[in-house]
Formats: sequence, C-alpha cells, structure tokens
Amino acid sequence: MSIIDEEERISRLKKHDNVTSKELRARAAEGAKGFKTSWLELAQTLYAISRDKLYQYWGYEKFDQYSERELGIKKSMALKLVKTYAFVEQQEPAMLQDSYVEGREANALPELDAVSLLRLARNKKELTKQDYQEIRKQVLDKGRPVGLVRKDLTALMKERRQVDPDEARAERSAAAVRRFLNAIRSFKKDAETLKLVKVTIMKKAEELFRELEAEVE
Repeated sequence: MSIIDEEERISRLKKHDNVTSKELRARAAEGAKGFKTSWLELAQTLYAISRDKLYQYWGYEKFDQYSERELGIKKSMALKLVKTYAFVEQQEPAMLQDSYVEGREANALPELDAVSLLRLARNKKELTKQDYQEIRKQVLDKGRPVGLVRKDLTALMKERRQVDPDEARAERSAAAVRRFLNAIRSFKKDAETLKLVKVTIMKKAEELFRELEAEVE
C-alpha cells in the first residue's frame, strides 16, 4: 500500500471517529489501568469496541493490536474480557443492573476468571443442570475465588463422566500444546537476548504464537 493510499484510508476512517467512539476509547484506556477491581466495566467497553470494530477508526487493523499497543492488554486477556462480557449480557443480565452492584465494593464483585470459568462450564456436557446451578451460586452469589471454583468443577466432572480413549487423547494433546508453548517462551527470550533470529522472522513467529496461545486459553 502506498503512502497516499494509507493517508486516504486513515482520512476515511477518521470520519467515523465520532464522539461516542472517542468516549469509548477514553473509557477503555481508563478501565485498563484498574481492571482488576472493575473488570466488568472494562469488559463492557471492550465488547462494544470489538463488536463495532471501532479500533479500525483509530488506525488498527485488528482488535488485539489495539488492546496490546494502546491498552497494554494481551490478546488472550482482551478476548477473555470480551467473551465473558458477552456471556454476562446474554446469560446473566442481572449482573449489569444497578441493584446487583449496590452495596458491593468493586473488589467484591465475582472474579473475572471465575465468571469466565462459569461461561466455559455452561457448555460442559458432563454437567447436569443442578451441577451448573451449584457452580453458578458459588461464583455469582458467594464470590468464591476461581481456584476453589475450579477445584469443585473438576471434582464434579470426574463424578459425572467416564473418560473414554478419545477424550483422554484430547487432554494429552492439550497438555502437549501447553508444554510446547512454554518451550517457545523460553526460546523467544533466548533468541531476543542473543539475537539468534532475524527481526522479521521473529515478528511472524510472535503473531503465530499469540494465535496459538489464544486457542489454548
């Protein structure tokens, strides 16, 4: 793409950079500073930005480029926030009501990782409706830490299923991918320190690495 074409593209996109999108951009930047205690508000903002592709109006081709470069949030975390908010909006809209947060401090809200785990649990075929409701109660009503919720969820799933060869193979494959990612992380640090790989090749490798990391996440 020539410099002239790029300037025309940016000029065209800026026409759509209206007041609403500027407010969302500012809210996202502010929310990124303290999302550990106000993740739901940040997730809502990022969901709107991702849904409407507003990041393109600000000169970014992809959502993860915007989240990483402007907000300092990794792709896997940004996607988790967006997917978790979509789950809340569709399945737990009461969490978005003022009555839900009244009387609660920000850090007393359910943890992001716990709600994300609840989202994943909803599609677990091994769990009964009663199982899911119990996990839901632990996350949304009692605000249990994600570590305890995950422990309970793992125990429930073991009770409800008999691991077949195909499922066991899938679990081993997932574990192998995680080990591979850890090995890549180690190599990447060494390669950057010792300059073992050309910069252009490393950039391509980082893009593929982020995609693989997001899939495992």
